[in-house]
Amino acid sequence: MKTTNLMIVGVGGKGSLLASKLLGRLLLDRGFDVKVSEVHGMSQRGGSVVTYVRFGNAVCSPIICEGEADYIISFEKLEAARYAPFLREGGRIVVNAQQISPMPVIVGQRDYPSDVLTRLREKGTAVDEIDALGLAVEAGSPKAVNLVLLGHFARRFADIPLDAWQEAIRATVPPRFLDMNLKAFDLGFHADGD
Repeated sequence: MKTTNLMIVGVGGKGSLLASKLLGRLLLDRGFDVKVSEVHGMSQRGGSVVTYVRFGNAVCSPIICEGEADYIISFEKLEAARYAPFLREGGRIVVNAQQISPMPVIVGQRDYPSDVLTRLREKGTAVDEIDALGLAVEAGSPKAVNLVLLGHFARRFADIPLDAWQEAIRATVPPRFLDMNLKAFDLGFHADGD
C-alpha cells in the first residue's frame, strides 16, 4: 500500500490533537506503519495547529510537504485555505463550516474573507463542507466537532469497518464522554457534505 498523507488542521483548544491520537491508534490497530507529528504553535491561545499523519506499509518520515497531502481535515474554514497548498492534485479537504476569527479580525485590522471556500472550489479543490459544530451540539457538546469530522472522514475509508473506528474511540475517549463522542462520530458519518 502506498503511503497516505493526512493533515489535521485547526485552532488550538478545539480537539485536533485528540483526533490525531485517535486516528493514530486506529491505524496502528489495523496494522499500518504510522507516523504522527504535531506542530502546536500557539495552540493554547487559539493559534493555528497542524498535525501530520502518514500511514502505509513503511513510512520513513512524519512530515508532509506542499502538494503531498491526500486529505486535509480542517476544523475551521480559514485554516482550510491556509493549508490548501499542501493538498496534492486530486486530494480532498473535509472542513467544518465554522468561522473562528483570528486575532487580526478580532481586533479589527482585517475582515474575515466571506468566500474562502468558494475560492478553493474555483481552483478545483475538492471541498467537503459540513456543519460539524451544529452536529456536535446535537450530539451533546460543541467540543465534539473533532469526532464529527472524523466520522465524516471515515466514509473515505470503506476498508476500515465502523466497528474498528468505534473501538478506537472507546480506547481513546474518557468513559464519561464516550456516548456523546460515539454519537458525534455517527452524526458526522451520516451527514451530507458538499
